[in-house]
Amino acid sequence: MTTITARERLINAAIEAFAEKGFAGTTTRDIASRAGMSPAAVYVHHDSKESLLFTVSIEGHRSAFDVITRASASSTDPVERLRSMVYDFSLWHADNSRVGRIVQYEYHALTDEHRAEVATYRRSIEKTMQDALADGVDQGVLHVDDVPGTAFSLLSLGVDLVRWFEPGGSRSGHELASLHADLAVRMTRRT
Repeated sequence: MTTITARERLINAAIEAFAEKGFAGTTTRDIASRAGMSPAAVYVHHDSKESLLFTVSIEGHRSAFDVITRASASSTDPVERLRSMVYDFSLWHADNSRVGRIVQYEYHALTDEHRAEVATYRRSIEKTMQDALADGVDQGVLHVDDVPGTAFSLLSLGVDLVRWFEPGGSRSGHELASLHADLAVRMTRRT
């Protein structure tokens, strides 16, 4: 049996509160209550509510970056590489829709310093997709006139899931990830 630490309980409580009420609508008292702690206990682990938000955001971005990096390295075939990247990135956003919602919608609540740190992951994710598209173009397999714009658009397919996806809905995360991957290939494959 795995024991969950106080820090993990606090992060999980923050995720639930931020996803439900948003950053501005959440108090440290809300988070502490959900974690089964006193409000003062929050400050043992984090110096502010924004610090909790940053932890959720940076861990979410690192996880999404790891997913797309692994998918990028999964194949040397440009089409399969693109398919894997879009599939895995979309599936991550479906499987982590609550964290993804916070990461996307509460970004501007971060301090300038924290927002800048998170932005490095965002740029790295975009660059990974841009590199995959450019590689496919260079190999003559993909046709993409605007690599940065196309990369952003393909990533947006997955990111948009956090706005509306709920587990147990009419389509599973796997079905939507497959749809996104197929669309990405059809939009970019040289005919």
